[in-house]
Amino acid sequence: MNAPLISAKTWIAMAEPDDRLEISVVVPVYAGAGCLDELHRRLVENLETITEDFEIILTEDCGPDDSWARIQEIAAKDPRVRGQQLSRNFGQHPAITAGLASARGNWIVVMDCDLQDRPEEIPRLYAKAQEGFDVVLARRAQRQDKWSKKMSSVMFYATFNYLTDLNYDGSVANFSCVSRQVVRQLLQMEEAVRFYGGFLNWMGFKKAYIDVEHATRHAGESSYTLLKLFRMAIPIILAYSNKPLRLCVGLGIALAGLSVLGGAYLFFSALVYGSPVMGWPSLMVSLNFSTGAIIFTLGVLGLYVDRIFTEVKRRPIFIVRERTWADHGSPAERT
Repeated sequence: MNAPLISAKTWIAMAEPDDRLEISVVVPVYAGAGCLDELHRRLVENLETITEDFEIILTEDCGPDDSWARIQEIAAKDPRVRGQQLSRNFGQHPAITAGLASARGNWIVVMDCDLQDRPEEIPRLYAKAQEGFDVVLARRAQRQDKWSKKMSSVMFYATFNYLTDLNYDGSVANFSCVSRQVVRQLLQMEEAVRFYGGFLNWMGFKKAYIDVEHATRHAGESSYTLLKLFRMAIPIILAYSNKPLRLCVGLGIALAGLSVLGGAYLFFSALVYGSPVMGWPSLMVSLNFSTGAIIFTLGVLGLYVDRIFTEVKRRPIFIVRERTWADHGSPAERT
């Protein structure tokens, strides 16, 4: 069933928590058909040790397999499972936002679908949250990935942290347990560029970490290559940091400084040895200096214009094509 476009503020007003639901588990799904049955079994098994009042929200992000068909089958058998399919592939973090916008529990767990985030850790995350923390993040003590994936991750986070000055912990992904208050505040953040972990850090709620076991992928291969990670990181870097702007300034100043040194060398060389072509030294100095100034100017203007251009369009962050449930509180496509 299709859902109308609703503004973020309207959705927040409509999406009051269901006091009967203690936990919502939000899972973005992409190419996860081979994991879903086992994911559902283990989620139910572990959530029932905490409470009988829970829901599982599976958001299918238009992957290349039949994940949506499997979600529909699971939801038809278990009413605690609520599935939704986005109209196209919007990306992991918009899919997380779509799930959060549909969550009704007092506590919300976010996890990946590939079972590298182990459902058996959810009771520990929940128990830690009951100690008075609004955000509990799972820290992977030992990553169970291929050597190439680990190296790609190290390179990615080293570059990401350098360009954003966030000091983001690469051992912490999206696996977390957060309170309803945190979700309500997160849904008020309407930036086009979504970064779930960055939002949690920025909001500043009381936070805790627990070390968890990181499992091998249950089925299939990860779709995140190093190139894809950097492509995903570029808009996040531009949205969260002005360091690229400062690097452009530094590059422009460096080129201008080199042009001054080069001009001094050419000037004294012309005095001592003469200049075979009249006006050539001054032309080279002007060209190098202008290049530095142009790079600086374009860097500043281009990056700011790009961010403004993306935000002022105010397009939906996600669009839902179909859901397995019908109610009056339809999640916002713009949240």
